[in-house]
Amino acid sequence: MGTAGLIFLAAGLSMDAFAVSVCKGLSLGKIKLRHMIIVGAWFGGFQALMPLIGYLLGSAFSEIVSEYDHWIACALLVFIGGNMIRESLGCDEEEKQDPSITPGSMIMPAIATSIDALAVGVTFAFLEIPVGVAVGVIGVVTFTVTAIGVKLGSLFGDRYRKGAEITGGAVLVILGIKILAEGLGWL
Repeated sequence: MGTAGLIFLAAGLSMDAFAVSVCKGLSLGKIKLRHMIIVGAWFGGFQALMPLIGYLLGSAFSEIVSEYDHWIACALLVFIGGNMIRESLGCDEEEKQDPSITPGSMIMPAIATSIDALAVGVTFAFLEIPVGVAVGVIGVVTFTVTAIGVKLGSLFGDRYRKGAEITGGAVLVILGIKILAEGLGWL
């Protein structure tokens, strides 16, 4: 996976957090730069931490399953992306966001939106990806996207949430298929 693929992966992973940050911005009302930085740091930090944990877990098994690594990476990414799309299209009840940005109110959304990054981190152990660079890119992209999401939420409301989740899911599905095609020698 090259630089462009890594950036697309990071953008896809950040879409759940973006959707939540838009809602957070909507609930906060008047946004200050510190709100954007705090929310971005929570989401970006967890989105960077989880793939690192996943990578460490996956490294323990990478040699055992190296012959099937592209299938595993594809399956995980397609499952995660498909789940994001399914959830965004479902009839979900209107979620009320807590307008607080205290650690107690930020930790659960940060963990919940980064679980998929944990699974993606497992795939890093099977692919030739420099994990430090990948983790850094994912963290920076997510920080930036969610900080902007807070501001957009305060300006435009909940308009972009569903589209962001669908786009993020589609990006992950496409990346999974690309990894499989490369592993099978089709690309």
